[in-house]
Amino acid sequence: MTIQTEGTRVLEQLNDRSREVFRRVVEGYLDSGSPIGSRSLTRDMSERVSAATIRNVMQDLEYLGLLDSPHISAGRVPTNLGLRLFVDSLLEIAPVDDRDRAALEATFGSNERDVGTLLDRVGTALSGITQGASLVLSPKHEAPIRHIEFVSLAPDRALVVLVFSDGHVENRVFTPPPGQTASSMREAANFLNAMIEGLTLSELRSRFRSEIATRRAEIDDLAQALVESGFAVWENEGEPQERLIVRGRANLLAESPHAEDLERIRRLFDDLERKRDIAEFLELTETGDGVRIFIGAENKLFSLSGSSLVVSPYMNADRKIVGAVGVIGPTRLNYGRIVPIVDYTAQLVGRMLTDRAQD
Repeated sequence: MTIQTEGTRVLEQLNDRSREVFRRVVEGYLDSGSPIGSRSLTRDMSERVSAATIRNVMQDLEYLGLLDSPHISAGRVPTNLGLRLFVDSLLEIAPVDDRDRAALEATFGSNERDVGTLLDRVGTALSGITQGASLVLSPKHEAPIRHIEFVSLAPDRALVVLVFSDGHVENRVFTPPPGQTASSMREAANFLNAMIEGLTLSELRSRFRSEIATRRAEIDDLAQALVESGFAVWENEGEPQERLIVRGRANLLAESPHAEDLERIRRLFDDLERKRDIAEFLELTETGDGVRIFIGAENKLFSLSGSSLVVSPYMNADRKIVGAVGVIGPTRLNYGRIVPIVDYTAQLVGRMLTDRAQD
């Protein structure tokens, strides 16, 4: 990331005293959420320095864009750039402690076979452990399909009912092409059901493209448009249908007693509940394996909230990224603790998916 490169370059320009002042300000802020003053730092520095000297260092760090003065007082808080620099270069990652590890592993201890239910439990456990809001993006269901049905809800809304061979049923709302009729919907469903033959959605899409080219005369143009529209929704072209599980909303509200913070958090959850840019959540993780941290405006999905997101992808048995888990909270998250917890949770989910694929 560009910010990380610039931040590392800035850090290399700091002498030992400036680096220590910066680190202690950030650590103090992450611990208390309050501006850190020069007088309090004089008690913690590794060398004896005056409060005036520390104030001068703080002013230099502020000039570099790493610290900010939220009030007239001498206290400082890290900027988003400062937090990024700290996370990339100075953050000390703690191991997942035994109690947190046991709480996460307990969510997988039941005989529950439904992946969605298990991921729901994972989200609840992750929220409880971190005291933040947890996000779990669950994978699309890839079992063979047994039956498909279209149901008209309104001129611009339709429902597709997907019945899978393992008994799983999904109802998905999508926007049909203009002018669809009950007969064209039945025709489209009949056309698809005749092709299913134990195929998954991905396999059915491939078969559909081939069949539609040779059997155009068997369905009218409107039914064809309906089929194409339905598959576009199912296959994540423009309107993703992965299920986003959000747990722990109250934790974020409890963290923000001020009216402006409450409004910020409400905007965040309005975005989540309307599922805006949910595809972005998974795309954030697709550049590589491992945990990623997004601070404030670095994260397009939650930039309006001014929050931080710690997110990690998880993989299926074929080592393909199929979903993600994460924690969102204020920018003063305890990153050293949250990062390994998110990483461990993603590993557990991937292991669970692999075990179920081998059963």
